[in-house]
Amino acid sequence: MILLTTTDSLQLVTSADGYVTSYTSWVDNNSSTSVITPGRTNAGTITTAATTEITAGPAADTYRVIKAIFAINTSTIVSNTCTIQFTDGSSTVPLWTGNLGPSEGVRYDTQGFERFNSSGVAITQGLGGPTDIQVFTTTGGNTWTKPTTFNPKFVLVKIWGGGGGGGGGSSTSTVVVSKGGAGGGGGAHATAVYSAADLPATVVVTVGAGGLPGTSGNIGGNAPYNGGTGGVGGRTDFGGLLYAYGGGGGFGGQITALATGGGGGGGAATAGAVGSAAGGAGGTPGTGVTTGNFGPTGALGGVVSLAAGINATQGAEYGGAGGGGSTVASAAGVGGSSIYGGGGGGSGGGRATTTTTAPAAAGGSSGVFTTGGGGAIGESGSTTANGGAGAAGIDGTSTNGGFGGGGGGASLLSNGNGGDGGRGGRGGGSGGGGGAGNGNSGIGGAGGRGGNGYAVVFTW
Repeated sequence: MILLTTTDSLQLVTSADGYVTSYTSWVDNNSSTSVITPGRTNAGTITTAATTEITAGPAADTYRVIKAIFAINTSTIVSNTCTIQFTDGSSTVPLWTGNLGPSEGVRYDTQGFERFNSSGVAITQGLGGPTDIQVFTTTGGNTWTKPTTFNPKFVLVKIWGGGGGGGGGSSTSTVVVSKGGAGGGGGAHATAVYSAADLPATVVVTVGAGGLPGTSGNIGGNAPYNGGTGGVGGRTDFGGLLYAYGGGGGFGGQITALATGGGGGGGAATAGAVGSAAGGAGGTPGTGVTTGNFGPTGALGGVVSLAAGINATQGAEYGGAGGGGSTVASAAGVGGSSIYGGGGGGSGGGRATTTTTAPAAAGGSSGVFTTGGGGAIGESGSTTANGGAGAAGIDGTSTNGGFGGGGGGASLLSNGNGGDGGRGGRGGGSGGGGGAGNGNSGIGGAGGRGGNGYAVVFTW
């Protein structure tokens, strides 16, 4: 690199206020005397967004050979997009442009320009560039802001809808069968990659709330002492471009020998349906099936007794898993699992006769295609104890959805209370069903609340 005239110079353009230092070494060759003179320029620290001369042109009858250039971002918090350019006083030619993160730099020698990280190690072209990660967990409207400290190329969006609430357990001593509430359906997962240039400077990210828990069955509740049905989980979306719908609520426990349906898992186009005497339908597109659901379709809620293990029933791929329900004889089913979406809640425990309980069932998980693996069950109470609460599901991460809550235990204690269902984990995990209470003044367990939705946006 050579500066030939007195109007030639090298400049450093900084895009942000911060701290960027530069150093240049060079050799002057006088064409008249052939005298070789080494030299250097320390331009000092640049603290504003500006165009700064870092090496002036040579004296008359002299040409300046540039040997090395160093530019280092000495800020510990601010990234700075920098350009090193040549100008002859009338026109300008960019020589190198790139983003320098905190403590990163660029150097020039006879081999060209090379960027290096804060440890002084060269950054391979195309790798190790600046990134931005924004996480949204607050329900309702949030704002994603496109990064301005570097020139982003791609945006990866991952979102989860809210999990459905678990159904409340029933409570009565006047009939043989008293049912626990069914688990809610899991929230769907959706992901997409966008060109950063196609997105505006800000995008509204709406995070769906978890479905409300089904109310307890009791004298002051839903006569004749049936548990309330859980609420539907809210939709999460990225600026109307990408949607993940919530799971359906689990059916409330009944005091009749009626099957209790789990909530359907959310899909990419609609929410899962609430359970009834049948399992809730999975969210669209597609139609949920009982042998595992692929793509963005939500899984059906269950009405059968299932053991945890390698079983695709009520399972899904990107859609939410189906909630666990129970048979007419109160045999509880575990929540289904989803590979990427939220897990279903487990069914609450019930009473099969006036003297025996049917145990609750565990919630489903995420990241696998098996039933169970989520929140543990609440133990059913004896004639001297209330039913125990189900465990909460594990919160999801940027790689998987939340787990479903476990079902609450039933009680045989005279006028005893059923255990509450476990809440669903953040990221579309659904609530577990509440356990059945005992006696006209006993209270059924409330359903577990569905886990809220979740959104993560990666930009690079």
